[in-house]
Amino acid sequence: MKVILLEDVKSLGKKGEIVTVNDGYARNFILPKKLGLEANGKNLNDLKLKQKHEDKLAKERLDEARDLASKLESGQITLSIKLGEGGRSFGSISSKEIAENVQEQLGYEVDKKKIQLKEPIKMPGIHSVPIKLHPKVTATLKVTVNEEK
Repeated sequence: MKVILLEDVKSLGKKGEIVTVNDGYARNFILPKKLGLEANGKNLNDLKLKQKHEDKLAKERLDEARDLASKLESGQITLSIKLGEGGRSFGSISSKEIAENVQEQLGYEVDKKKIQLKEPIKMPGIHSVPIKLHPKVTATLKVTVNEEK
């Protein structure tokens, strides 16, 4: 019997795949536990429509990420850090502060978890900060850090 999997099933397949299983396995395990549907004409058509819809949503998310990336790369945020004797900083600028300032200064909402700082910024100057907006899209934001007076 051919079955469309609704969830990942270990050693059988992933969600959305069409697999062939024994009739008993399908009737006694997969269908009662709602792990899959019988692969008849209606269910196959529903699967095709669902996959088209998911592809369309994925393309829209990618386009939105590319659009936001171009806006972030053309923008720049300015932060200040307090320095002591010898140019040593008190504290640092973290991804949380960068995300908050992107919201305040540029008006775009960026999740702090998507900001890929290797280590917090502790020195004044211009820093390039990568922001992973989508698995295929990474933007580089210019962050200018000034000395707080």
